[in-house]
Amino acid sequence: MSNDELRTLARRSFFSKLGFGLMGGAAIGAAAPVQAQPPGRFDPARHAQDDWLDQIPGRHRYIVDAPNPDGFSSAIQFTTTYFNINVNDYGLKDSDLAVVLVARHLSTLFAYSDAIWAKYGKPISDRNHVLDPKTNQPPTVNLQRERLEPLIKRGLRFAVCNQSSRGYAASIAMAMGLKQDDVFEEMKANLLPNARLVPAGIVAINRAQERGFSLASVEHT
Repeated sequence: MSNDELRTLARRSFFSKLGFGLMGGAAIGAAAPVQAQPPGRFDPARHAQDDWLDQIPGRHRYIVDAPNPDGFSSAIQFTTTYFNINVNDYGLKDSDLAVVLVARHLSTLFAYSDAIWAKYGKPISDRNHVLDPKTNQPPTVNLQRERLEPLIKRGLRFAVCNQSSRGYAASIAMAMGLKQDDVFEEMKANLLPNARLVPAGIVAINRAQERGFSLASVEHT
């Protein structure tokens, strides 16, 4: 083999090894695990219409969701227990407890006074299927009011679904030949004490959890 042929063979061997090294390096680099950046701390957005949640005094925060009438009745029982145990077993005061009961979906009208039920009991019952157990007829009073009043005195707050309230107002207006806005304004004037309309009950639940409230959801008994 001539000297020129030997030099050509040497050059080919050199570049072959160089190429293998480059490819091997690239493969190793590609296989190396990529270090993921640690996720940032979640900092939820704050909105003025939710600030009332931070204005409720208390060292413990608790929100109860009961969208159906049977569940709402149980929620009253559980909320009463929550107050009692914290006072009797933990030595706390009622004022140490920030408690919100959400009235939404089919339970919305339990946050309204007897006056609304007395006037509109039939269309309300047609919508939520609640009957007075004593008469088996549409209620003429808020069947949960007497159980709620002691809790209201202890500091219980209500988050009342505006969207559902408007739905009830529409149903009442249609059934009785009234104007929806008039019915809704009458309803707003007859909220129970410590009750406030919120844009939507389900949104209030989300915002409350973002502000440190623990959630209990009571669907039914």
